[in-house]
Formats: sequence, structure tokens, C-alpha cells
Amino acid sequence: MPTQERRSGRNHGATSAPKESGRVQVVPTIDWAGMEVARVEHPPGITLFAQGDPASSVMYVEQGTVRISVLSQAGKEAVIALLGAGYFFGEGCLAGQRLRMATAATISDCTITVVDRAEMARHLRDDPDFASRFLLHMLTRNIRIEADLVDQLFNSSEKRLARTLLLLARYGEPEATHRVLPKVSQETLAEMVGTTRSRVNFFMNKFRKLGFIEYNGVLKVNNSLLSVVLRD
Repeated sequence: MPTQERRSGRNHGATSAPKESGRVQVVPTIDWAGMEVARVEHPPGITLFAQGDPASSVMYVEQGTVRISVLSQAGKEAVIALLGAGYFFGEGCLAGQRLRMATAATISDCTITVVDRAEMARHLRDDPDFASRFLLHMLTRNIRIEADLVDQLFNSSEKRLARTLLLLARYGEPEATHRVLPKVSQETLAEMVGTTRSRVNFFMNKFRKLGFIEYNGVLKVNNSLLSVVLRD
């Protein structure tokens, strides 16, 4: 069962360092000083909110990975993002969104901080430092969305898969050369890339033979995979 802890204490300049397959990933911790928040721990496979639910809160991934997906009227599901530690989601409620436009579910053990919409709006008004960090998050998210659109319009499925793997491995952050991915199925990768599972399987085998990725219980992505994305 999920556990929940309400808090409003200070947490200045702290960092979390969850261990993941022999490495330490340091993620800046948000300063929730002066805010009423709920810190909830979830196992994998829990729906945090479903498409069409009332949009009443903003959430933040303290630890773990969250899957964001949308369902068409015809019943076709598409995975639009996998969010790791350090990401906000559900922020559409701050812009007047009354219903959730997507479904969010855990795909690993997760610690999620939940902030009521009114509380989040109040703190954004009252704390310029917090507001600046949140604005940076939103600008970064917009840049990512634009890049995803260009990727879908102009790149081959092989390049799209390579880029998706690099993003999931948080390429560009100051970590080890070999980066471990969250547990994700080939079906989920196919939905994110916009191709079939058989094509994903073909390219994954190709990447493995070329040394771009490794798989021995966990999937690791090497920086050399970037050559696929940069290839003309």
C-alpha cells in the first residue's frame, strides 16, 4: 500500500543520491519550505491519475520513473514521456486545466511529492526562487516538446529510437559513461518512438552488436549511441 507523509518543513540545498545498479545518481531536491505537501511512496504499476480525472494538484518525482500516456477516442494508447527524478508533471492545472489530459503511472518504486493546485499557485507568487526554478522546468519541457516534434517529423525510426534511449539515460548530465535505463519494455519504446515492436527489437539488436548498448539484466546505454542520432 502507498504510504503518505504530509510536511511543510525546510530542506535547504539538499540533494538526494539514490543508488541504481552500482552507481549514484544525484538529483537536486526541491526546497518545499513553507508548503503543505504530501510525500507518497508507490510500488510499480500504480496509476497516479487517469486521463479525464479532475486536475487538482501538481506532482514531482523525487525518486523512480513515471510513465505518461494518452488514449485516443478509438482506444489507441501512446506513451508520450517517461519522467525520472527531478521532473514536475500535472502542472496543466495551474493554467486552468480542469481535467487531466493524460494518464500518469509508476513503472518502478517511486516517491512522489503532491502539491495542491491552490498551494502551488500561492507559493509561486510568494517565493521568487521557487518560481524561477519552476519556470526553468517549464521552458526546458517546451524545448523538449519542440525537439520531439521535429524528431517525429524528420527522423527515421532508428534515429528516433536512439534519441529516446539517450534521453531516458539522461544523456548530457555529469554521470558515468555507461548509463542505466529505467526498466522499460520494447512495447513502450515502440509507442514512444512511433513504430512497431519488431522494428524496435531489430534496432536494439543492431545497437547491441555495435556496442552502443549493453544488456545483462539491466539495459545500459553508451555515449557512442549518439553517433546514430548525428548520422546524416
